[in-house]
Amino acid sequence: MKKRIMISFIVPITIFCFLIYYNQKDSIQSPYTVIENNTTYLIQDSILIQTREGAKIHAMVVRDSTMTMPGPALLFHTIYSRKSDLQKAKIAVEHGYVGVISYTRGKGLSQDSIIPFKKEATDTYDVIEWISKQEWSNQKVGMYGGSYLGFAQWASVKHKVHPALKTIVPSVSVAPGIAEPMENGVYQNFHFPWHHYVSNDRYLDTMLYSNAKRWQSLNMKWYMEGVAYNKMDSLDGLPNPQFKERLLHPTYDSYWQGMMPYKEEFSHIDIPILATTGYYDGGQTGTRYYLNEHTTYNKDAAHYLVIGPYTHFGAQGKPKAHILGYDIDPVAQIDITNLIFEWFDYVLKGMEKPPLLKDKINYEVMGANKWEHVPSLEQMANDTLTYYLSNRRSGVGFRSTYDSGNNGENIHFTLDERLSNPDGYLEQTIDFSDRRNFTWNSSGWGSIIAEHLTIGQGFSFVTEPFPSDFELNGSFGGEMSVSINKKDFDYSVALYEQTPDGKFFALTLPYVGRASYVLNREQRQLLKPNVKTTIPFGIVRMTSKKISKGSRLVVVINGIKEPFTEINYGSGKPVSEESISDGKNPLVITWYSSSHIKIPVKK
Repeated sequence: MKKRIMISFIVPITIFCFLIYYNQKDSIQSPYTVIENNTTYLIQDSILIQTREGAKIHAMVVRDSTMTMPGPALLFHTIYSRKSDLQKAKIAVEHGYVGVISYTRGKGLSQDSIIPFKKEATDTYDVIEWISKQEWSNQKVGMYGGSYLGFAQWASVKHKVHPALKTIVPSVSVAPGIAEPMENGVYQNFHFPWHHYVSNDRYLDTMLYSNAKRWQSLNMKWYMEGVAYNKMDSLDGLPNPQFKERLLHPTYDSYWQGMMPYKEEFSHIDIPILATTGYYDGGQTGTRYYLNEHTTYNKDAAHYLVIGPYTHFGAQGKPKAHILGYDIDPVAQIDITNLIFEWFDYVLKGMEKPPLLKDKINYEVMGANKWEHVPSLEQMANDTLTYYLSNRRSGVGFRSTYDSGNNGENIHFTLDERLSNPDGYLEQTIDFSDRRNFTWNSSGWGSIIAEHLTIGQGFSFVTEPFPSDFELNGSFGGEMSVSINKKDFDYSVALYEQTPDGKFFALTLPYVGRASYVLNREQRQLLKPNVKTTIPFGIVRMTSKKISKGSRLVVVINGIKEPFTEINYGSGKPVSEESISDGKNPLVITWYSSSHIKIPVKK
């Protein structure tokens, strides 16, 4: 009897141990070989790495079969799981590294729930830990990639930097809660289909995501019907729980703070970093945030930036020579992918620093066909131009895509170097119940050089012609002096060069901001109706361009009522819960002439 009891006890334990061993063995797949271009690759494409929380991360490893000694590895951790991702790892091998691809929890072969953003800080760290323990690893790891992948790199160093992680190269980095899905507090509609794209499938729901007609129709339907922003998935007919969840956190609260380094957590990040972005990159806001916070909390940060006239995709690969109607300068036509591998050779193999990185901030001056190099963002400029938004007509005409709202006359107001009329103002009325038009398509902006200026119902302001050339370098700032008849509003500010032939050159993407979040992104501060208040700018994208003799600078301001961003009706309620019924009374914005723009220049 005792023997039977003993056998019945031992057998389950034996099976249990076998299952553990079997699962572990399954996760450590034996490599197979593939011969391409005279290279024999050793490939493991079905690895499952167990995290500290018990989740499984799908990873792929590619090595050169001739590799006899442990070597450095490059990690590409992504939510954009594709069957073709092995090619990225092979490129790393071609440059002399072990190529590692890993996916966000729940993606690829992982059977866990798909959880964008919230688990990357620990999961990515655990992947690096796994790499460091492999026999082919020399305990030197570099990370790279753009957009979400840039965020994942920053997330990996939130709590501490893994000893094996020697550098990160975050391009066009997402900064959740700061730059995505909102920008300076204003939610952007293009994030709505993104959640379906990455979460509907273990790989990507490309068919749904690429249905531009569906999403355009949804934007217009939501806009025309005037329902609350948090009802957009009901209009669409397909639940979008992650979209709804993120709307519950409009401030930069603990929900967002837990995803990436926060304040003092930047101080321990002591590895060299190379970031890349572009003047026309939607992700520049996130890149700027990381740079500002890192250099603020770590005064010795080895944080390098490369920025030029690039878009979101161009700044993480090989930029196109012609973008958005503009031929970029020849010197700006660099291969950023090659630059990234040169950086890895410098950090991980002790080779020379890439020649382009002559200092911490490396930027191309549009129109001057040259790169400049300075130790900090502040040293990009040696002077500041200050202009006040006058209510005086300039007499300078322009061509407009839409009626300017100024009695049909396309005439700029003046940008004055001194405040000549402290009591001056311009008044803008936005009727939320009128859905026949919208104020200005700030999110859908898409041309760098244009014959016409789009201002919708806003106002444009212009300087006098400049008597000589100079460089505009950095981010514009300043303050808006306003009063409104409600408790909150969203607004946009755009900056152009108006060339002597009357064309408009967009110097960077428009700034958008929510007044109640500008002073403190962690706590909403509503405005007092009909009380004059001063609103500073939030994070403004930087740019650099040679402004030619005879050109003028043009500033366009506007309230926001459009189908491409959340609409702030100004009731003071959570904006995502507001509907057109909260906007029965038009929004009246008084833009005072004491509003001013500060523009950094190098003379």
